[in-house]
Amino acid sequence: MAYSAKIGPSILSSDLSCLGSECVRMMECGADYLHLDVMDGHFVPNLTFGHPMVECLRKSVGQDPFFDMHMMVSRPEQWVKPMAAAGANQYTFHIESTTNPGNLIKEIKESGMKVGLAIKPGTTVEELAPWANQIDMALVMTVEPGFGGQKFMEDMMPKVSWLRSQFPSLDIEVDGGVGPDTIHKCAEAGANMIVSGSAVIGSDDPRSVISLLRTVVAEAIQKRSLDR
Repeated sequence: MAYSAKIGPSILSSDLSCLGSECVRMMECGADYLHLDVMDGHFVPNLTFGHPMVECLRKSVGQDPFFDMHMMVSRPEQWVKPMAAAGANQYTFHIESTTNPGNLIKEIKESGMKVGLAIKPGTTVEELAPWANQIDMALVMTVEPGFGGQKFMEDMMPKVSWLRSQFPSLDIEVDGGVGPDTIHKCAEAGANMIVSGSAVIGSDDPRSVISLLRTVVAEAIQKRSLDR
């Protein structure tokens, strides 16, 4: 199996006035990557930040952290080149936001970034399936995108299980309400990339939370490989 357990704190949950140092703190606490939520006020009602912030963060934290850009925007085509130039590593767009996923996937790859494809809770996993062999990661949202702190939707787990059964080596990410209380369900379903916001960043001991999340996922991956 090609995939491994990776934990990505969602930096939107941090103190935004100290974003650079918060990113460094998360990496020092053992994060495997950083999950950056870009919202445009159109695709989702909330508004966050764009490529100028990403460029500043990249300069501040150096080349090491892997930036997973979660593009909750209505015109994802518009931001591919700016995000690549700003230092993004992976461009994760929503299938609901474009009429031509194939073109967008191609454009993202040509810009030197990895490709993530996300689905909202109301979107079936079958809509993502035709593109699964062309992308690096599938993101199954476990809350409605747009706001932090929502309750984890356990009924999204069959999507994860289906993807894992159909595409055994694909990176599968879950995002929304994931923490120590819900990680076992995500890991058992087959998710290996775990986005966690308040559960990690709001913790008194982020290092131990990240370690716990990773251990649960790694054990599930190992069990799955033994069961095959």
